[in-house]
Amino acid sequence: MMSAPLIETTRAIDTKQGRKESVENIHFGSIAVVDRSGKLVASAGDPNFMTFSRSTIKPFQATPFINDHGVDDMKLTEQEIALMCSSHSGESFHLEGVTSLLNKAESTIDDLQCGCHAPYFYAINDQRPPRDSVWNATHNNCSGKHSGFLAWCQLHGAKKENYLDPDHPLQQAIRKNLAIWTDTKEDQFMFGIDGCSAPNYGLPLRALALSYARLADANGGDTAKTLFAAMTNYPDYVSGTGRNDLAFMNMAPKDWVAKIGADGVQLIGIRSQGLGIAVKIADGNQRAVIAASIEVLRQLQLVPNLEDSPLGTWLTPSIKNVRGTITGQARPCFQLTTY
Repeated sequence: MMSAPLIETTRAIDTKQGRKESVENIHFGSIAVVDRSGKLVASAGDPNFMTFSRSTIKPFQATPFINDHGVDDMKLTEQEIALMCSSHSGESFHLEGVTSLLNKAESTIDDLQCGCHAPYFYAINDQRPPRDSVWNATHNNCSGKHSGFLAWCQLHGAKKENYLDPDHPLQQAIRKNLAIWTDTKEDQFMFGIDGCSAPNYGLPLRALALSYARLADANGGDTAKTLFAAMTNYPDYVSGTGRNDLAFMNMAPKDWVAKIGADGVQLIGIRSQGLGIAVKIADGNQRAVIAASIEVLRQLQLVPNLEDSPLGTWLTPSIKNVRGTITGQARPCFQLTTY
């Protein structure tokens, strides 16, 4: 199967005869909605499209630490667990949490191998960083995940200097656990390197959807319950101010768990419905994947009164130029096939 048109963006002009819009871009992609058994409930495009998971697998990269009783042994808070699953915005409370997590892992900023970038907070909230800003690795959106990696190493007395090596015991444990969450054999994974230098894996889209259906399962194991509780109790630690994942989880508190990934990947688990949703935009457009994900929720009749909800601003997001003039919008152009 092929990717399908999911989102179109328009270019508009106001004339004496009214507003005229023309379609400028079409973003193709695929969608898979599954139940907890992995049965396909709805789809668009190719539900088996091989998709690099990117940051959506962060909860499962934390799984070995949770499984090995690291939370109790290191006395982690739910906020710190949420940060292990996060793509945080580098706000002050995120940095404080990462620092605490590093301290509990008996590690320092110098041990982090995620690299450094400006905090997401500024770009997402349309602000300029202060001129004298100095960033370090804790500002990286993946620093919570990497601090969790170091915590696992500390827990097991494993080497920290090569914790990103694919053959490191931690990375082997992550692959083993990911195979269980997704019902996919390790030799079927696509292998790659993520933006933060950690190993990353590509899987069929419906397998990724299954992992979030299981993450949201109230009758799942203790690890799933621990991860789900931390992420849904502290969604601001998973994402940050003005972020889409925060809006998704605030839309249905303690029922929806959501995680976006770079290059157009979005996963959502719906506890009350027993569903996992996975969306991939073929060209990696982030605006398109959020709009498409919201439309999936709308077509599944899970989001009444969207316009007045936390997701309202992403429903058909306006496209603005540098003066703030609205020049068009992004709008869905697909219909789910249900089974």
